[in-house]
Amino acid sequence: MSGNTYKVNKNKAPGSSLFSLIGSKLKIDALFENGLPAKYLPHTLFFTLIGIIYIGNNHWAEKTIRKIDNMQAEVEELRADYTSLKADYMFASKQSEVARKVKKIGLKESNTPPNKLIIDESEY
Repeated sequence: MSGNTYKVNKNKAPGSSLFSLIGSKLKIDALFENGLPAKYLPHTLFFTLIGIIYIGNNHWAEKTIRKIDNMQAEVEELRADYTSLKADYMFASKQSEVARKVKKIGLKESNTPPNKLIIDESEY
């Protein structure tokens, strides 16, 4: 039985990838030779916290924008309902419409004008 062997890609030259070029230029391996440097830990945690706050703020803002859009659509719908109901009310409150509706219960429109009562100040 043969052992496991590692196949090398013979077409590519070693160190020709983008990440290997960046790694060789920045010399990041030299920073981690003795382990994780503790002096960079507060800055790393600070920037991580700032990043998390930034992402959370972005999600909150997008959620608020979606709520505002939904509310604006609802306000437009309610405004249209209000306008149509107001028009119906104005039509139903016209004198001719009221007279037509009360004719069903036996009331009719008076043809005589109302009488004006004149009372002297001394009478009351």
